[in-house]
Amino acid sequence: MTGSMVAVGLALAAAGFAVRYALQAAKQMEPQVKQAFQSFPKTAFGSGYYRGGFEPTMNKREASLILGVSPTANNKKIREAHRKLMILNHPDRGGSPYLAAKINEAKDLLDSQMKYK
Repeated sequence: MTGSMVAVGLALAAAGFAVRYALQAAKQMEPQVKQAFQSFPKTAFGSGYYRGGFEPTMNKREASLILGVSPTANNKKIREAHRKLMILNHPDRGGSPYLAAKINEAKDLLDSQMKYK
């Protein structure tokens, strides 16, 4: 009985020392870890997405950002991108009516500008 209590005490002490060592090592490694994260490309962590709200009136740039196509994309690419986004964001399938309206507005704007070219 006494031998098992000593063994448990030694195991707890060893675990405590291991945690203390790990915390001290983490403090020393913090500047190197920060530098490593800063050297990664920004798009690897999702910051490649457009940050900001919608413009009061949609323009060609915003429409192409919403659909994820080039501002000079052809009609086929615009329709494919619109279809994919509407499948994911349709209000009948739990999507936001506001986002669906913006997706439709983006498609309409890019379609209408393609007709005038």
